[in-house]
Amino acid sequence: MAHEHRLTELDSGVRIVTEAMPSVRSVSLGYWIGTGSRAETDEQAGLSHLLEHLLFKGTARYRSHEIDEIFDAMGAEINAGTGKETTSLYSRVIDDHVEQAFDVMSDMIWAPRLDDVDSEREVILEEIAMYEDDPQDKIFDVLGEAVFGSHPLGRAIIGRAEVVAETPPEAIAAFHHARYVPRNIVIAAAGSIDHDALVALARTRVPGAGLPLAGPDEPPLELAPRVRFERKDTEQYHVALGAPGLARDDERRFALRVLDTIFGGTSSSRLFQEVREKRGLAYSIYSFSGQYAGIGQVGVYVGTRADNLSAALEVVAGELERLRREAPSKAELARAKDNLRGRMVLALESTGARMNRLGSSVLTGVPLLTVDEAVAAVEAVTLEDVTELAAQLFDPARLSAAGIGPEESTFRSAVAPVGGVLA
Repeated sequence: MAHEHRLTELDSGVRIVTEAMPSVRSVSLGYWIGTGSRAETDEQAGLSHLLEHLLFKGTARYRSHEIDEIFDAMGAEINAGTGKETTSLYSRVIDDHVEQAFDVMSDMIWAPRLDDVDSEREVILEEIAMYEDDPQDKIFDVLGEAVFGSHPLGRAIIGRAEVVAETPPEAIAAFHHARYVPRNIVIAAAGSIDHDALVALARTRVPGAGLPLAGPDEPPLELAPRVRFERKDTEQYHVALGAPGLARDDERRFALRVLDTIFGGTSSSRLFQEVREKRGLAYSIYSFSGQYAGIGQVGVYVGTRADNLSAALEVVAGELERLRREAPSKAELARAKDNLRGRMVLALESTGARMNRLGSSVLTGVPLLTVDEAVAAVEAVTLEDVTELAAQLFDPARLSAAGIGPEESTFRSAVAPVGGVLA
């Protein structure tokens, strides 16, 4: 089941990585840029996200409406996303249209006009307002602040409204000039793609090496369990418990995937079965994890009405304790491994999933394993690996808590059974 990828680095420093899928006619094509909320100062908070939006507002050669018309005519969509450490611009087209799509996307990356800023500011301010009205999304940024404090990892990717509203165009252009440089960019493609042809295209569209990348000095991490609460008149309380996790290159990341699957990552997981299926205490309950450079995060989310909050969190506290004290059963371990193997293999059918894997791995320096190698790493996880990791990561003394709801006292009383700083 091995799938070969090819990687070329141009003299400018830009890297092109591809994976051919001869059985399809489509190509998923993406630009991956090493900038996100983690690479911003407080005064820049939200510029990566704002700039991602501005890529669509026209380029040196294409007006905004022309970009839309070109991709519509190809029967394709073009989209983008910003994360804590990366930004991406991506599309899926048929192979006949790769050259045209790449030409337009390259212009968007290297030569955005950045002269129609104000209208997009208003769009993002509306997005921020919408985000503020959605506690089921915002709770994870409240938890990020609890886990990471004032470090940029604890800041919302969407940014601060005052930065979005007030940063002048020349500062936005300077931010683009510093971050969108060839050695900070990966071009990834998967599907019906010719690697050498894409490299040849890149040679004609990628500028020279550019100026040295000048990111801000990152403040030190000040990791300590904290409790954060935001009062909001909601029908439910939204609660997230979390702690520092594993870095993205930690060899134990495969054991963490197995652990997360057993604990709360699927409908057969412990949390889902105990909280929702057996007791009906919540509609949404799950565990999650994220990996970054040098550190990661693990957590649990539950959303439920005030009447069920204490009972739901008592069950969560009990499951956290059981997770740390008792090894999973052999059946749980086997089911989790089968689940992960199935998801990995099914992802092979998606050119988009493959392109995402290629671009993010090369950009962030994670070893680009074949699916066979990744499956083997999951299969090698033992019961002892999972138990040791659970005892370390979910120690109550490490856990922070975040809540959104009507009354802080109700939230604090409900999370007390978890222990540690939450008690």
